[in-house]
Amino acid sequence: MKKTLALIFAAALAASGAGPEMPRFRWENFSTANGLPDDHVFNVAVDGNRVWAATENGLGLYENGKWKIYRPEDGLVHRAVLYVAPDKRTGDVWIATMGGLSRLSGGRFDNYTQLNSGLPNDVVYGVAVEGENVWVATAAGGGRLNTRTRQWALFNERNTPMYEIWTYGVSATPSKVYYAVWGGGVLEYDVKTERWKDYNDPDGETEMVLYKDQGLIHEITTSVSYAEKDRILWVATYFGASRYDGRNWKNFMDKDSGLPSNFLNQVKALDGNRAWFSTDKGLAYCDGENWAVYRPALDTHKPEMLVRDAAGKVSSVETETAPAHNYVLGMDFQGDDIWVATAKGLSHGIRLK
Repeated sequence: MKKTLALIFAAALAASGAGPEMPRFRWENFSTANGLPDDHVFNVAVDGNRVWAATENGLGLYENGKWKIYRPEDGLVHRAVLYVAPDKRTGDVWIATMGGLSRLSGGRFDNYTQLNSGLPNDVVYGVAVEGENVWVATAAGGGRLNTRTRQWALFNERNTPMYEIWTYGVSATPSKVYYAVWGGGVLEYDVKTERWKDYNDPDGETEMVLYKDQGLIHEITTSVSYAEKDRILWVATYFGASRYDGRNWKNFMDKDSGLPSNFLNQVKALDGNRAWFSTDKGLAYCDGENWAVYRPALDTHKPEMLVRDAAGKVSSVETETAPAHNYVLGMDFQGDDIWVATAKGLSHGIRLK
């Protein structure tokens, strides 16, 4: 089935025409050969002029054109780093790993585990900063550390609408905190009212979509991004993407959008209409009507940029570079540039004017 979808998408290139103007980049790629801690990069986080790479074998910091690596021998709680969240208010960096949570502050690591703190579980998939609170997504529910009082709060099936406790991702804004709950949809926390709300797939089907725009597209969620100014919620799942404006849902699949695949690892919203998607078949961008895909071609592995307009017409844009690999796990932005975490390297997309 996956091969058939890829062939259908590739066949659409027969359409001619330049297509709509979409962001174009010159890509430079990093691997262990030029300083990256490990080629398997789970996440990337931009912190001003600093870029943090969460890899399978350590935390990487790219600054002033050079890499610095942190591993357990340097104080990091575990070598497998899954997510990084800089605190722009304090300058601290919070690091989610397979063996606990670390904070890098003033060049020193503070580590949190089940044994020495209120961390729900040592497998920490995600971390997000909301004011003086640090939120974590773990294999056994969510947690919140108040950095002022040093008190932990735990969130699971006992005190939230969560019926699965495998929280796979967390994102936070000043008004909302969202959890991507593996097999349990999306969990929303209102910072002002301190109330929880859940969003689930209305048909409950695991392999097909019976009601396309009547709710969240699937229960297996991987990432949530909230465009606070526009009050728009974006959700990534293993079966497509969803957008929610507070009243209506809009769902996206590869068969009826510019997504190169329904298997999504992350979504990041720029606003209510524009969002970026990390998929297993490339990096995708939507401006509300048109789509672009950036990747090495699935067959030739040569640099490829595909554009799909609002009418569904797909065209190829000439490009000399591409992200390091098709399997994209995450991204972050540095001005007009974009950094992309892949299964085989870290990529820096330098925006072309």
